[in-house]
Amino acid sequence: MQVTKHSNGLLSIYFTAGYPTLDSTVTIAKALEEAGADFLEIGFPYSDPVADGPTIQHSSEEALKNGMTLALLFEQLKDLRQHVSIPVYLMGYFNPVLQYGVENFCKSCKEVGVNGSIIPDLPMYEYEELYQSIFEENGISNIFLVTPQTSESRIRKIDDLTTNFIYLLSSNAITGGNLEVKDQAEAYFKRIKDMDLKNPFIIGFGISNKETFGKATKYANGAIVGTAFVKLLAEENYLTKIPDFIKSIKG
Repeated sequence: MQVTKHSNGLLSIYFTAGYPTLDSTVTIAKALEEAGADFLEIGFPYSDPVADGPTIQHSSEEALKNGMTLALLFEQLKDLRQHVSIPVYLMGYFNPVLQYGVENFCKSCKEVGVNGSIIPDLPMYEYEELYQSIFEENGISNIFLVTPQTSESRIRKIDDLTTNFIYLLSSNAITGGNLEVKDQAEAYFKRIKDMDLKNPFIIGFGISNKETFGKATKYANGAIVGTAFVKLLAEENYLTKIPDFIKSIKG
């Protein structure tokens, strides 16, 4: 399965590598695919996750306490494709990538079978001038973010640079809020849809249940659930609850 312009109703799940336990990452990914998730976003933790709400911040803090690092994550993912066949993206802040080395990061992604990365604080111009060739040489897609304030010219530029999908933030809020598709948000989603972009787009931030998933996928090719799933991982026997969680969103 690939995220394409003709994709419809795709569900992506975000979770933080190394949470709730250091070695739970691949087990959770496998369980999510078996339960019906269409693609995954695995977060690599960072000490200053400014765009994240309390739930994901907490998971990041716990993962760091558990000992998770980018190097360890790639070590854990070396057998990823023996267990997981759906697309997998790594999501996190640029600082750990820079410390690891951008070229090493892209090579490691390629080696373990990761499809791309979502790095919200990597400026577009910096990516284009310094790193685009490295990503493309390794076949790694860099996923760009669009917000309600992003201009049409910038969206067109992002569409030109994109080799996979565009991540459409439902609002400028931190993660963990509830998606409220009021007139303003509805107009925003419709504006993007009417631009007839070359690439598919996926809506994230505020998707937590069947209702908000349905609202988002009315306009986009799919939607991302993060905070609601990370909350589930704090519960006992969370692995056994994953099938019902996915079913409660996709129906």
